[in-house]
Amino acid sequence: MASRTIWKGAISFGLVHIPVGLHTATTESGVDFDWLDKRSMDPVGYKRINKRTGKEIDKDNIVKGVEYEDGQYVIISPEEIADAYPRTTQTIEIQQFVDAAGVSFVYLERPYYVAPINKGQKVYALLRDTLAKTGKIGIAKVVIQTKQHLAALIPSGDVLVLNLMRWGDEVKSLEGLDLPKAGAKGMSPSASELKMAKMLVEDMSGEWDPEQYKDEFKAAVMSLVEKKARAGKTETVIEPQEESPAYADNVIDLTELLQRSLKGGRSAAAPKSTASAARKTAARKAPGSKAPAKAAKSGARPAGKTAAKAAAKARKAA
Repeated sequence: MASRTIWKGAISFGLVHIPVGLHTATTESGVDFDWLDKRSMDPVGYKRINKRTGKEIDKDNIVKGVEYEDGQYVIISPEEIADAYPRTTQTIEIQQFVDAAGVSFVYLERPYYVAPINKGQKVYALLRDTLAKTGKIGIAKVVIQTKQHLAALIPSGDVLVLNLMRWGDEVKSLEGLDLPKAGAKGMSPSASELKMAKMLVEDMSGEWDPEQYKDEFKAAVMSLVEKKARAGKTETVIEPQEESPAYADNVIDLTELLQRSLKGGRSAAAPKSTASAARKTAARKAPGSKAPAKAAKSGARPAGKTAAKAAAKARKAA
């Protein structure tokens, strides 16, 4: 099955624009439980409930507020939210190149495969191979469906991987952790201890093979599901139809500007037409726009959860 392009845009550094598309690099690994009404086998979904009265309310009566003190909220209008949306929506804009070893894995959050489009293969390969040979990765900003992300552009064999990152203030410091200091007196192992530890590590070492690691809980549950299905113990559930999101497709290809970029430094900006299209895209987006779905965790949750949960997260993010 062909991989679906979920976002189209361009990698931008200096004056160079590499037209690319993003593809999901991961799939759901947990067991996908739905909530069903046991009396009718109807899907159970989310409702907008007033927490004080317990009554369902219409979406027109819902406003968005940000709590700045305990119990004190500032109300933000849809127009103010729209004005605050990031303006660039079609560019993976590289801010800086850094040593790959200098970025801790705790900052990495969600990977996407980046593939060239619109005859961008040659300059794509140039960037990929340059990063691989120099041991560098690109630190970029990208907007995916109105939400701005920090991201790392990382070469991995034939592909460039765009790994969305946590912002600096989202990673906690080590302060308060009772950690043994490296080289501290009384913490250094003896020569014999270190030798035995090394022998144990070497004895347990091997080539990384992701196929040998399986989700045992998922395997056990799915085995039970197959057993019950073969025995005819199934129920019919009618799921509501979900609409497929639309993605922007107007990308400008500027691939022969390396020399001008070196002369002009980092002052070069994205083409005006790209920025204009980005602003129009952002203006059209509703505050409740659906964000890219994350891998589902094991556990029960309502049917139709993918769209509802993604929309809820997008509303909170907005």
